[in-house]
Amino acid sequence: MSDSTLSPRTVLVTGATSGIGLETARQLAERGATVLLHGRTAEEARAAADHLVATASVDADRLCAYSADFTHLDEVETMAARVVAEHPHLDVLVNNAAMAAPERHTVTTDGNEIAFQVNFLAHYLLTCLLEPALTSEPGGRVVNVSSSLHRTASISWADPNRARRYSRLAAYAQSQLALTVFAADPRVAAVSVHPGVCDTALLPLYSHAGVTPAEGAAYVVRLCDAAVEIVNGAYYDRAERVDPAPAATEDRTIKRLNKLADLLVGRTT
Repeated sequence: MSDSTLSPRTVLVTGATSGIGLETARQLAERGATVLLHGRTAEEARAAADHLVATASVDADRLCAYSADFTHLDEVETMAARVVAEHPHLDVLVNNAAMAAPERHTVTTDGNEIAFQVNFLAHYLLTCLLEPALTSEPGGRVVNVSSSLHRTASISWADPNRARRYSRLAAYAQSQLALTVFAADPRVAAVSVHPGVCDTALLPLYSHAGVTPAEGAAYVVRLCDAAVEIVNGAYYDRAERVDPAPAATEDRTIKRLNKLADLLVGRTT
């Protein structure tokens, strides 16, 4: 991995309180970036920032804590407004926050299947709202932390909440496919990356063993570096650029997903 400095960069990492997100924040901060750490609650976000100051060679002045519970889209809107106001020049958004779909079909107060909302819709809304701050200068980008499981997925267009036929693995995979498709949206330069099977809370979905979160995070951090050129919509399996599932690059699918997401997050015109 590159050891180049990221000192002028400002990066927002969602789900930065544990696992790959926390390690991504650590590595970015250690390389000099200003890191905006998102947590589900203000307390969790502040605790993550304090942990990094205590355990790493990180300047507290370069860490900013933000909070939003992604099961409530109004909290996403509130956080986005605060980020734009306080950091009008944002170089990178790392859409990392994720949850395993629960055993039982669960719907948020916004009316969406919970994994689809937390893993995709909240990130879709956040990215749209942060578009004014995301720099169009070379190197500005969105990095979606996706999953190889997107290859097993299909988007249930007629029933995206999977109310009629629910499977936790299918629901999780659908959310990861949607996030991968979203990277090909032409509005913002974006890529997706599968950081490998890591020993995090999501490990039971994949395997019994995984690499450390720090190893997975290194592949995410690499893509945050302006020195690493990207092609919009590219998908990486760790450090290697590979073809995503065919649906992820189909114009019709991209447009259809944007229309569905706009409807579900209340951005209809």
